[in-house]
Amino acid sequence: MGVSRSGYYSRRNRSLSARDLEREQLIPRVKAIHKRSRSTYGKRRIAGELQSEGIPCGEHKAGTLMKLAGVQAKQKKKFKVTTDSKHNLPVSPNLLKREFTVLQPNMVWVGDITYIWTKEGWLYLAVVIDLYSRRVVGWSINKRMTKRLVMDAILMAIWRRKPASGNV
Repeated sequence: MGVSRSGYYSRRNRSLSARDLEREQLIPRVKAIHKRSRSTYGKRRIAGELQSEGIPCGEHKAGTLMKLAGVQAKQKKKFKVTTDSKHNLPVSPNLLKREFTVLQPNMVWVGDITYIWTKEGWLYLAVVIDLYSRRVVGWSINKRMTKRLVMDAILMAIWRRKPASGNV
């Protein structure tokens, strides 16, 4: 370890330094501030809170105290745009015109795409619903929102329901 025998025993028998004593007193305060902020405060705001309590503290010292206390700020996640309505691609006409009453199964299917947070990260879910029964007849899930996601959901619906040709 590169430490002499006498140096090891000297340090072991020595009492805590003034810095170590101060840190032991400040760590519970840092934890309390962190908890009060619902884990959102970083080293700048922790330092500001300690200063407002009359304790001289800079960002570096607050960062060290946070590390010793085992706390860290929650990072805000960047907003991700998932819909792009400003495009030059053709838009399908609205054939349904808000008429949601259907008299037979497999006459009208509707679909939607959403995203779900999982342990693996964000996943996109495409579903196809039969308006007659309001049941999911097809679905697909993927890490990327592509036309394949939608096509797989529709193919599952066709495979499961086997609609007559000309329907849906």
